[in-house]
Amino acid sequence: MSPQSRQWRGVIEEYGHRLDIPAGTPTITLGEGGTPIVSSAWLSEVTGGQVWLKVEGSNPTGSFKDRGMTVALSVAVGQGAEAVVCASTGNTSASMAAYAARAKIKPLVLVPQGKIAAGKLAQAIVHGAQVIMVRGNFDDCLAMSRELADKYPVALVNSVNPMRLQGQKTASFEIVDYLGDAPDVHVLPTGNAGNISAYWMGYEESLAAGESTKLPVMRGWQAAGAAPLVKGAPIPDPETIASAIRIGNPASWDLAMAAADHSGGKFRSVSDEQILSAQRQLANTEGVFVEPASAAGVAGLLLEAAEGARYDGEKIVVTVTGHGLKDIDTALSTFTEVVDTVVNTDVDEAARAAGLA
Repeated sequence: MSPQSRQWRGVIEEYGHRLDIPAGTPTITLGEGGTPIVSSAWLSEVTGGQVWLKVEGSNPTGSFKDRGMTVALSVAVGQGAEAVVCASTGNTSASMAAYAARAKIKPLVLVPQGKIAAGKLAQAIVHGAQVIMVRGNFDDCLAMSRELADKYPVALVNSVNPMRLQGQKTASFEIVDYLGDAPDVHVLPTGNAGNISAYWMGYEESLAAGESTKLPVMRGWQAAGAAPLVKGAPIPDPETIASAIRIGNPASWDLAMAAADHSGGKFRSVSDEQILSAQRQLANTEGVFVEPASAAGVAGLLLEAAEGARYDGEKIVVTVTGHGLKDIDTALSTFTEVVDTVVNTDVDEAARAAGLA
């Protein structure tokens, strides 16, 4: 008889002893976390360093949001919540709706009208969320969600909820476990800025626990049309094809700036064209299909390489935050024809079309 294998149990069960959550909190989980860390020969050659991709699109609802949502929903349920609310550009709503379904509580989603990818909207609807579209942007939706939580019996689970960051910091623990230390540089897309804040928290805790010997330089990349952290001021009407980071006034602004400042890092921006190019190259070079926003960090590394920057001898982790199936319309919009050739039911004709004969 073969020995019994142990399946990954989700971030609360795996890292509960390192999460600052109330005692007795129930566990609402879909087995999130434990996502792949994939070596990238392509980016390693481009940068001169050793590059790994932290593929968060492998989480249950297809994005990193699940890490924070399992904790936020578990704590909300433990505190007696019967409904939860979030503002979302898509991934948060999909995740919240799934975990709310699991917890048997009501999910209420506020999204900017016409500014959410169909795949993400479909997830929220299928999981049973009540979706309210707002004539405004994400920042308007977040302000309304905050007020709803203040005035009505509903728990807010956006990243302003500190329980979200408690869950998201576990990705840093996984990286340190895998590499045996913290990387030299950590690169990731930045929208509402909760993720970079959470990663930094996790790295600091790993260092304090003696599990790592250093802290990485944190590098956040924003879309050029939605780059308030780069410009140093909120943007009233952010615009980019990378809908997941189309945010003009990040809720975790101060925490994100502290992470960059204390680590010796910074924020920069890339154009939509650079993001889409990076998305395509990552998919057809490394087999990793990510949504546009998730490619911002990869686009940033490629931009730096074009500028002459080198990372010789350094270990770099790039978080790619969401699966490409989240937004197939944007991915396919860059192709003039989706299907190259149509043939009859003839194998030799197919071989000729494929250049095999």
